[in-house]
Amino acid sequence: MVRTKALVIAVATILAVGSAGVWFLISEKQEAQERRAKFFGSSKEYPTSGGEKMKVEW
Repeated sequence: MVRTKALVIAVATILAVGSAGVWFLISEKQEAQERRAKFFGSSKEYPTSGGEKMKVEW
């Protein structure tokens, strides 16, 4: 009985730590993408041609 409780607690702890780690990695990856887009300029703002930004003419 004691061994079963210890096993259940260990499995629950591993799952909790694993899910927290996955959540952290996903949020960190999203932050990195946002920083990269801000630094290099978002490709959504301007149409591109040949990999270079086109100047917007009004």
